Amino acid sequence: MSGVALCAEDVRIQGHGSVRAAVQEEVLTELCSVLFASLPRRDQRRRGVEYVRGLLAAEGRKSVRNMAALTGGATTEQGLHHFVSSSTWDWAQVRGRLAQYLARVAEPSAWVVRPMIVPKAGEHSVGVDRRYFPAFGQVLNAQQAFGVWAASDRMSSPVNWRLHLSGAWLDDRRRRARASIPASLSPEETLDECAVEACRELVAGQALPRLPVVLDARETEAATTVGQLRAADMPFLIRVSGAQLFTPSHAVGPARGGELPAYQIMGAARELRRQALWTDHEPQAARRTSLVAALRVGLPRRSSRSEAPEHSGDRRDLLLLSEWRDSGRWPSALWLTDLTGDRPGALLRLSKLIGRVDRDCAEIADRVGVRDYAGRSFGGWHRHITLASAAHAITAVAACAEREPGAS
Repeated sequence: MSGVALCAEDVRIQGHGSVRAAVQEEVLTELCSVLFASLPRRDQRRRGVEYVRGLLAAEGRKSVRNMAALTGGATTEQGLHHFVSSSTWDWAQVRGRLAQYLARVAEPSAWVVRPMIVPKAGEHSVGVDRRYFPAFGQVLNAQQAFGVWAASDRMSSPVNWRLHLSGAWLDDRRRRARASIPASLSPEETLDECAVEACRELVAGQALPRLPVVLDARETEAATTVGQLRAADMPFLIRVSGAQLFTPSHAVGPARGGELPAYQIMGAARELRRQALWTDHEPQAARRTSLVAALRVGLPRRSSRSEAPEHSGDRRDLLLLSEWRDSGRWPSALWLTDLTGDRPGALLRLSKLIGRVDRDCAEIADRVGVRDYAGRSFGGWHRHITLASAAHAITAVAACAEREPGAS
């Protein structure tokens, strides 16, 4: 990993803690010089480094006060607050530089989309709404955002974010004005539109590798998500519901054509199953085996004359991938992809990157304050989470470099 690894002699001489600190400091210096080069003023670049250092070093909640206490007290606190909440620097440029840096040093295999829910006590934080969250099985007062993560088997790091804003925010002029929500954000997006737009924003105009998008789309209509990703020219591997209808390209079991639920299609194709090895992303990194099968399918046609042509069903073949964690009849997970030339085992390993992201979100992102912004402005939320993403990247890249001291 060029520019961030210590030589083997350095590792032998220094203690474990000092090696970790030295590697992290080297990554921080390298990355911040890249990220903040677009900021026009020297004081902004200095504040950017101070904020990132605070996210890495402050104990507990990453409030501006806690971070400022490490370096300069009240004066620093005022400067950091202004830098995030009311400055005008462009977070999109900083995120683009972060994505390009990670594409170079981390060599990601996919862009993994992960929802993030941030419970809130009040109603004034931008985007907060009271809604039902299926993942928690309850109604919460919370913000919901989608992060796009550069992910590989070794590490993952967020590179773009999109905050979901409901009609209660977009249609209320007073709330929009208080939170400084841009006029361009209208009308309200569905959750799946918000997730796909986060990906499209990331790659638009950026010199980034064309990687598959991996996301869990079980709560949405597959045809809609596929259409949006294809319109953005992004390859994909999306998890789908077992009830999602598809048309098998060939007769399966007793079926002789027509639309069938995904679980039934693959349940009837069990003779296609083969063993595939994969590594889980828990700390022990255990090697595991699943049975996998893949079958070409098409999206269902739409019969309603009132539907727009773009929603009439894409008839190009797709691959329906199934995983069995045991010997039962029905698969435990179903995925849809346009990567029809890839082997099922390789696709299965790609799907496991969601586990890599879940682990890194819990172990790194939450620790560097990704959910800790307490302000109310739209721009403040985006600037904070951009800097928290930088702090996450520094931690993750440094950990990889520490594990691979001989890398170059």
